[in-house]
Amino acid sequence: MADAALQAVVDAVRDAAERRRPLRLVGGGTKDFYGGALQGEPLDLKPLAGISAYEPTELVVTVRAGTPLAELEAALAEQGQCLPFEPPRFGAGGADGGPSGGTVGGMVAAGLAGPARAAVGGVRDYVLGATLINGRGEVLSFGGQVMKNVAGYDVSRSLAGSMGQLGVIAEVSLKVLPIAPGRLTLRFDMDQANALRHVNEWAGQALPLSASAWWDGALILRLQGARAAVASAAQRLGGEPIQAELADTFWADLRDQRDEFFSQAAEAVAGGARLWRLSVAATSPRIELPCEQLVEWGGAQRWLVTDAPPATVRELAAEALGHATVWRGDKTGGAFHPLAPVQQRLQRALKAAFDPWGLFNPGRLDNLGTE
Repeated sequence: MADAALQAVVDAVRDAAERRRPLRLVGGGTKDFYGGALQGEPLDLKPLAGISAYEPTELVVTVRAGTPLAELEAALAEQGQCLPFEPPRFGAGGADGGPSGGTVGGMVAAGLAGPARAAVGGVRDYVLGATLINGRGEVLSFGGQVMKNVAGYDVSRSLAGSMGQLGVIAEVSLKVLPIAPGRLTLRFDMDQANALRHVNEWAGQALPLSASAWWDGALILRLQGARAAVASAAQRLGGEPIQAELADTFWADLRDQRDEFFSQAAEAVAGGARLWRLSVAATSPRIELPCEQLVEWGGAQRWLVTDAPPATVRELAAEALGHATVWRGDKTGGAFHPLAPVQQRLQRALKAAFDPWGLFNPGRLDNLGTE
């Protein structure tokens, strides 16, 4: 992967290391709102772009980190394949009206997944290998380009959700999957308690569930898989089928946080509320706060719009065996849930091993703390 674009990034990192000057890693900029405040001199990674290798029959693609996510997904779609974890794309609308922002490196660094997360896994489950530029300006490779390769697997996966704090992700190899031939979306009118009970019961059955979302008295359920399995499940579950085009728009808008819930949340945030993202046990009951709530991932992801004190929200999340992140709004006191002391020490040690002078994206993981 030796070329001018990579060498320019290596040179910039080595110069920053020599001067002990922090760097802010810049891709599409679509997730600048996520995590702690932006700090450091910008290092543009968009020139580090392109699909290096793609073997559709092997279900593996190797792609450079500055590659637009939309470009990668278009190439996969031509072969009837996809990123099954449905990473949010955010960004402004493209020529076709769809989202155009985000890069592959940002997708991995943020570690965010969309509606299918509970059914298929998250970003880290699809990372096979990676090339990383560490804080010394060294180019390191981990993992491989085949699904059976396990050497260095955990190092590659640790990049997912690292917010760029371990180094510059230069290239990643990802597992991809075929697009399911059958898909159907059903609507059920029910309150949140009943929705949680049903999705947890259905999760324990042999059903092709690929996504769920509850908001404002309606549970929306997506079935995906073999056509016969989808048809059989629909007959068994009942509910009101949603026309395919409307359903696809709903799931795309939910994935990219452009739907009605998030639009209303943006207005509330402008008025002083916070939008919280809670990751909790799927079987946890309703979070008892008088606020708007959206439930995804079979109950494991809860979105709350509230002006309640952060300590209250985080306490409720902990009671539900999870944690809470300030997604949008005032992040005084930190965006991320505080880590336990042991977790902090481990993360600091990992950070020090890859980035000894703290060059990369300082403060983006604001629960990491400092010594």
